[in-house]
Amino acid sequence: MGFHRITMGEWSGLPGKEVRMNQPQIPEKYSLPSKNQSSPALRLKSPASPAWRGAAGSVLAAFLLISALTGFFLSRHGGAGIWLAVSAGVMGLVTIAAGLLFGMGMLLGKLPLRFRYALLVALFSGVVLALLSLPLLPGLAVVLAAVLVGAALLGGGAVGLLSRASASRSRLQSALFAAELILGLVVLVGVGVFLGWQGSPVQLPAHAGEQAPSPVEPLNLPDPARPGAYPVALLTYGSGQDKLRQEYAQGAALLTPSVDASLLLEGWSSLRTAYWGFSPAELPLNGRVWYPQAEGRFPLVIAVHGNHPMEETSESGYDYLGELLASRGFIFVAVDENFLNISAWGDVLFFNRLEGESDARGWLVLEHLRLWQSWNEQPGNPFYQRVDLNQIALLGHSRGGEAIVIAAAFNRLSHYPDNAALSFDYGFKIRSLIALAPADGQYQPGGLPTPLQDVNYLLLHGSHDMDVLTMMGAAPFERLTFSGQDDFFKSAVYIYGANHGQFNSVWGNKDIAEPIPRLYNLRQLLPQTEQQRIAQVLISAFLEDTLRGERAYRPLFQDLRRGRDWLPDTLYLYQYQDSRTLALADFHEDIDLTTATLPGAELKGNDLTRWREQVVQGKWGGFGFKAVYLGWDAASFSPASYTLFLPDGGLSLPDEPVLSLSLADANESPRPEGQSAGRQSGEVQPVDFSIEVFDRQGNTARLPLSRYALLQPQIRGIFAKAAFMHATPLSEPIFQTFDFPLGWFVEVNPLLDLNALAGVRLVFDRTPAGVIAVNHISVR
Repeated sequence: MGFHRITMGEWSGLPGKEVRMNQPQIPEKYSLPSKNQSSPALRLKSPASPAWRGAAGSVLAAFLLISALTGFFLSRHGGAGIWLAVSAGVMGLVTIAAGLLFGMGMLLGKLPLRFRYALLVALFSGVVLALLSLPLLPGLAVVLAAVLVGAALLGGGAVGLLSRASASRSRLQSALFAAELILGLVVLVGVGVFLGWQGSPVQLPAHAGEQAPSPVEPLNLPDPARPGAYPVALLTYGSGQDKLRQEYAQGAALLTPSVDASLLLEGWSSLRTAYWGFSPAELPLNGRVWYPQAEGRFPLVIAVHGNHPMEETSESGYDYLGELLASRGFIFVAVDENFLNISAWGDVLFFNRLEGESDARGWLVLEHLRLWQSWNEQPGNPFYQRVDLNQIALLGHSRGGEAIVIAAAFNRLSHYPDNAALSFDYGFKIRSLIALAPADGQYQPGGLPTPLQDVNYLLLHGSHDMDVLTMMGAAPFERLTFSGQDDFFKSAVYIYGANHGQFNSVWGNKDIAEPIPRLYNLRQLLPQTEQQRIAQVLISAFLEDTLRGERAYRPLFQDLRRGRDWLPDTLYLYQYQDSRTLALADFHEDIDLTTATLPGAELKGNDLTRWREQVVQGKWGGFGFKAVYLGWDAASFSPASYTLFLPDGGLSLPDEPVLSLSLADANESPRPEGQSAGRQSGEVQPVDFSIEVFDRQGNTARLPLSRYALLQPQIRGIFAKAAFMHATPLSEPIFQTFDFPLGWFVEVNPLLDLNALAGVRLVFDRTPAGVIAVNHISVR
């Protein structure tokens, strides 16, 4: 008789004494395979079988051979020594990487099965959150790791203390379990406190623009954000059948037809239809109208919101603009496009995303304009002959900011660029576009950027935008061209402390869905009232100029310091160009560093440590336009310069001509390429250099850049609670316009002949070292 030894623990599940029991012998031919012995039929499936070992060796040999051949073909022309070294290097990298992954797998394999499953749940939860917060991936990873460790310690300690084995546990084991529980609790409470903390206020960076030798006089004009004289009223229009919003159902003062967007939209789910009660073939035309209660014809402003969870409607978030503008004599319409917005429900957990919504947003704006055109011509309508359809502005926020650019492009076309089955016949008199933190490039007709021509354009963007990280509106700003047939201008304003959502009262200070905003430092943002005050001042002044012809407000956009009595105290960077601007060099024409935009003009650099033209890079990819990058270092060369030589025929200058430069700090080391990875930590001071103008008789006049303003160092937008939490760059080149009336140079040297100008030279003789980006040298 054989004996099998089992313990009381195996018998009863508890530790105990060893027990010896008799067990009958079973003849070998009737016995089952033991734990360590497989039957012939199962032997192939055993991981330790010769077959598996042979398969592993063969696969290893085959792919190491492929790696070796890859190294050989990459370097075979360098001789035997080189290709052997490269082949060995490739095989080494492959085997080391495989070993690391294999070791991690072995380590995870030693963890209990239930904990491995919990880790997978944690991993995929983290992936979901990471998709919502890619810019803050390092910070998110740290927080999730802390939650994982804290939860594991808390759970392990609690279950250890409460388990049935407590009677046989030593005091030391109990103390360890208690410490584990307390440590886990401390970690989780710490994470909770960190996530609940709103952050800390930050000090405003030094404002280079305020360091000019003589202060800029503010405009002596009425505050454009002051309510006007008109009493205002609010009404809504809509389908009359909206199942979710009373203001577009029984509360609609005007009933509207539906429109068919089925040729533009794809991926509209049945869940989206069930929620809203309509399909793409029957989209409603809904809107909130703020209007002056007075007789007369008033300019029309159509506002379109951006992408936001569709279940929280967005259009009422612009009431602060509607009420102000209506009091000043504008009809303001905030249109409803919430049914095109993102939705975890309507997009089936984002596995069925709505496509084509960006161009559909722009198309819907034009359909609303068609509606207003008909009402203006319809006797008995409350807006009969009360709309000045020669003075139309479009305002868009976020994706709405791209939608208005698309609408302006579609307005000039006879057919939808992606499908000629959809005809266009709009041709409205759209004079002005206002883009608040806009997106760009979501829609590209024919794979090309959306063109823009002959329209006024105002761009506002915040340095702490946590949704549209980079100043995407700079791309349509640069694409906008003027034919010179009318008076148009474009202005871009970058606002320190402004975020994405506070331009809309509904969206507020959290630019992304919870819980991701718990990683943000919300206390460094401008208060919502101040951010909206900035929007009111600039939008109202812009519309007074472009729709009413009040040109007295134009100087505000040429130099924002003139609005200091109206604007909150923060840091602003701004650009300005108009239809009178003549580009001498905008660096878009070719790849030759020595040619300029103006035919016959030439460019030359002397003693520069860096001189290249490239597409300007933002926090989130390229801007889509070029600039020249110029670096200098007085320790190596002094003084470096960059000269634009005008053609022999010279320039035909207007009265009171202005030399205009568009400049940005490059945030780079001035040392030659390869000598330094980036700017040194101490190099954060504003930049100054000289601008020299010379004529064909050799007369010169030189002024410092600081005669207008110093060049602002790049603004760091650390919107997380700590800088290390960011995965993207903290700053980007933001261009600023520096205007020098040529009369200033004549004051320096009265002999200078402006009718015989020969060129402009940038002389880097003031700040010892630096790198700047220049994307426009022009006159107007």
